[in-house]
Amino acid sequence: MPATRQDADEHTRPRATTHRVAVVAFAGISPFHLAVPSAVLASGGGVAPHTGYEVAVCAERPGRVPTSAGYDIVVGHGLELLTEARTVVLPSWDTHRDPPPALVEAVRAAHGRGARVVGLCLGAYVVAASGIADGRTLATHWHAADDLARRYPAVRVRSDILWSDLGDVVTSAGVAAALDTCLHVVRTDLGVTMADSVARALVLAPHRDGAQTQFIPAPVSRRPARTRSTGPSSGRSTTSTIRSTSTRGPSRCISHDARSPAGSGTGPGSAPAGGSCSSAWHVRACCSRPPT
Repeated sequence: MPATRQDADEHTRPRATTHRVAVVAFAGISPFHLAVPSAVLASGGGVAPHTGYEVAVCAERPGRVPTSAGYDIVVGHGLELLTEARTVVLPSWDTHRDPPPALVEAVRAAHGRGARVVGLCLGAYVVAASGIADGRTLATHWHAADDLARRYPAVRVRSDILWSDLGDVVTSAGVAAALDTCLHVVRTDLGVTMADSVARALVLAPHRDGAQTQFIPAPVSRRPARTRSTGPSSGRSTTSTIRSTSTRGPSRCISHDARSPAGSGTGPGSAPAGGSCSSAWHVRACCSRPPT
C-alpha cells in the first residue's frame, strides 16, 4: 500500500523531546497545589494531548509525606531529581518555617546550571530564599506579599498580578493562578496550539493575562440608574431601577484595566512582566464596546 500524505506528515513531524520537571513536595503540602503541575504539564491521557513533559515529585526526605488534607503521600525521589530537571517547580511552601538549607542549595544549583525555576503561590518563599531573584520581581499570593517582602527585602514583591515570567524564574499568585501559570509555561515552551489543547482538556480558560489583578473588591455602581418597563401590555407600566454592577461599566475589561507599568503596583499603562493580552477580538469585544 502506498504511503499517504498523512503517513508522510507523521514521519516528518518533529517529535517532542523529553522535558524533565521536578516538583518539590514537603510535609503539610496541599494536595491541590502538588497536583497542579502534573495536571497541566503532564496531562496526556483521555482527550488531553501528550506534551512531552516528564513530571516527577521529590522531597528533601523521600518516603511518606503528610499532606494538609489529612492523608499521606509516598514520594520516591529525593532532591537529587533537581540535578537532572530542566524545570524545577516549587508548588507552595509552609511559611511558618524557613526553607531548609539542602532545598535552598539544590534550587540554587539547578538554576545555576540553567534550569528554569517556577515558584507557584507560596513557593515564592523558596525562590526568594535561594537568592536567584535578588534585585528582581516576584509574584505571590496577595495575603503573603507583605510578609514575603519583609523576610526577603532583596526581592521586589508584587501582589497585583497573576504571574511574572523573568525567563529563568517564573512566579505566580495563589491557588487557581497556579493553573494559569503552568498553562503559560506550556504556551511558552510548546506554543499556543498545544496550550489551547491542554486548556480544552482541563476545561480551563486558555489564557488569563498575567497582568490581571488577583482579586476584585465588591463592585459599587457609579453609573446613573436607567429604567425599563415591567408593566403589562395594556398601556399601564411600572419601572424598576437597573444599575451596573461594575465600577467601570460593562465596556471595560479587568485584564486591561489591571495593567500597570513595569515595577509599579497599580495604574494604567503598559503591561508588566506578567504579560499582556494579545487577542484582538478580546480588545474589540471587551474594551472598545460603547456603554449601553
